[in-house]
Amino acid sequence: MKEIKSISIEPNVRELLSFATSEKNVEKEYELYMHSPVRELYGYDLEDEIVGCIGIEFLSPNRCEIKHIAVSQTHRGVSIGSKMISFIWEKYSLSFMFAETDKDAVNFYKNYGFKITSLGEKCPGVERFQCILKSC
Repeated sequence: MKEIKSISIEPNVRELLSFATSEKNVEKEYELYMHSPVRELYGYDLEDEIVGCIGIEFLSPNRCEIKHIAVSQTHRGVSIGSKMISFIWEKYSLSFMFAETDKDAVNFYKNYGFKITSLGEKCPGVERFQCILKSC
């Protein structure tokens, strides 16, 4: 895992972020990672190619929100997402992590051990979920 701090977005990082946010928001979100003191963006390297990314926002020194997490379509299903969460959890000695997601990704968080709560439909027909991971 490596911190991403490049002024310009690498094409594969742009693609990964587009999986986790709308295409029109990629530039804005990337700028926040580059300039916000409470946000960090990390890439998961495999054979010198970034195949996954995770972006977090700190709520306090040991608490964060996962803002974005994505793995390239050809590398899904081999625990890269889980490895990225574990890396962030351990690197920052976290005691609390949360994310908000949709029905497509809720099982990923559930399988990792996050507690899942439905937030209902924030937009018509789109159920959202809060995912919380706490240390014991």
